[in-house]
Amino acid sequence: MIDPTTLILMILSAATPILFAALGELIVERAGVLNLGVEGMMIAGALAGFAAAHASGSPALGFAVAAVAGAALSMIFGLLTQFLLTNQVATGLALTLFGLGLTALFGKPYEGVKAPSMGPGIFGLNWVVWLGLLMVPLLWWFLNRTRAGLVLRGIGENHHAAHALGHKVRTVRLLAIAFGGAMAGIGGAYISIATVLQWTEGMTAGAGWIALALVVFAGWRAFGVLAGAWLFGGVAVLQLRLQAAGVAVPVQLLAMAPYLATIVALVLISARRRGSAAPGSLGQIFHETS
Repeated sequence: MIDPTTLILMILSAATPILFAALGELIVERAGVLNLGVEGMMIAGALAGFAAAHASGSPALGFAVAAVAGAALSMIFGLLTQFLLTNQVATGLALTLFGLGLTALFGKPYEGVKAPSMGPGIFGLNWVVWLGLLMVPLLWWFLNRTRAGLVLRGIGENHHAAHALGHKVRTVRLLAIAFGGAMAGIGGAYISIATVLQWTEGMTAGAGWIALALVVFAGWRAFGVLAGAWLFGGVAVLQLRLQAAGVAVPVQLLAMAPYLATIVALVLISARRRGSAAPGSLGQIFHETS
C-alpha cells in the first residue's frame, strides 16, 4: 500500500505538464484562437529545454529556454493565422506535425543522455510543480479581476465589437498565443527534465491533445483546468501502481486508462452542458476593417 501523502505528491507531479499546457491553451482560447499545435510546442520545449539543461547543467535555464522555444514555435502559428488568415485548425495540426518532425531530426544527439538533477524540492516536489499550482489563481485573477483580462475575454467573445471599441485584436491574440506556447514549452520540458530525465523521440505521447481536451472539460475556467489535470494525473498514477503490483490486466489497457478516463469525462461534461461556454469568436478568422 502507498500512503496518502505520497499518492497526492505523485498525482501533483504527474499533472504538472498537462496543467501548464492546458493553462496556456486556456488563455489562447479565451482570446478567441484555437491552437491545435499544443503537442508540437510541448515536444519542442521538451527538446530545447533538455538540450539547454544538459549543456549548462542548470534545469532552471532549461525551463527558460523551453518557454522561449514554445513561444517561438507558436509565433509561426500566430503569423499564419492572424496575418495570412489561414485556417486555425489546419495550421495547428501542421504545427504539431512540424514540431514532432523537427525534434525527431535534431534530437538524435541527445538520445541516451541523462538530464541534470533538479535538486531538493519543497515537500518532495520541485519548484516547477509549485509554480504550476500558483499559475492557476494568478490566471483566474488576470481573467476575472484585471482590465487586460477583460479585454482579452471581450476579444474572444466578439472580436468585431472589441475592434470597434478600439482594442488591438491581433496584438492581444499574438500575446496570448505566445504565452500559450511558452506554457506548453515548460510543460514539455517538465517531462524531459523532471519526469523521464532524458530525451526520447515523441516523449510527450499525446499530452498536448489531453491538454486541449481539458480546456473543454474545464468549461474554459482556470480552476476547472486544475481539476481536470488532477483527474488525469490520478488515473496515470493509478495505472502505474497497478502495473507495478502485477495486476492481471494487459499493460496496453492500463496505459490507455488516463486517455480513456479523459474521453469519458469529456463526454459526460459535454452531455451535461448543452449550452456551450466556449468563447463566441473561438476559431473564427478576424478581418480587420478601418
